[in-house]
Amino acid sequence: MSRTYWAALGAVFLALIFAAGATMIAAANGNSPGGTDDGGRVPAVSSPDAGFARDMAVHHQQAVEMSFIVRDRTQDEAVRGLAYDIANTQANQRGMLLGWLDMWGLPKVTPADPPMAWMSGGDTAGMAGMEGMGDMPGHAMGGVPAKPGALMPGMATKEELAQLTGAQGRDAEVLYLQLMTDHHKGGVAMARGCATLCRTPAEQKLAQGMVESQQSELSLMADMLRRRGAAPRP
Repeated sequence: MSRTYWAALGAVFLALIFAAGATMIAAANGNSPGGTDDGGRVPAVSSPDAGFARDMAVHHQQAVEMSFIVRDRTQDEAVRGLAYDIANTQANQRGMLLGWLDMWGLPKVTPADPPMAWMSGGDTAGMAGMEGMGDMPGHAMGGVPAKPGALMPGMATKEELAQLTGAQGRDAEVLYLQLMTDHHKGGVAMARGCATLCRTPAEQKLAQGMVESQQSELSLMADMLRRRGAAPRP
């Protein structure tokens, strides 16, 4: 099997370890402020807290996948280093999100709720002041629409993943940086939504940290694209 397969499998295993660890810690500290909202309640299954945890876990998994793909297709140390950092960070955060769902006793998949429903379903009053988000459907928020064939805003399509898998060298570097730029823009919009709508303090803090770190990486990726004579996609 390919190195990418085993690397991606390792990332999934790592995320499961983080999830199990978060659940064990939560069980040992049932009154931890990270386990409930600011009123001491476990979030509801369709709450922003639960919806963000489910959707961002899926969003992060694709970033991990793309990062391992590009590490096998370039020898450029800057791109490989960025890919490693993104994969490591987002696998860790994914484990935390899955751990919270386990701790709350909530499902990781809710077929009845479309992706991003938590950003537009009944809690729009909490989006006041968030540009363009208050009346937008779940598949388009913060000015970041989901592409046809993509599950959520910023996510790559199957065709784009296949294109990245088939690329090498500079072509792979540029495509990865462009896809990850789109991915981060969608992720930042989602995280801003949770920072406003979620009621679990630890989750709000994590979401705000995602906003700050991914914005920093967006600036870095724009510079890396310029050095390769390319630019983010419009």
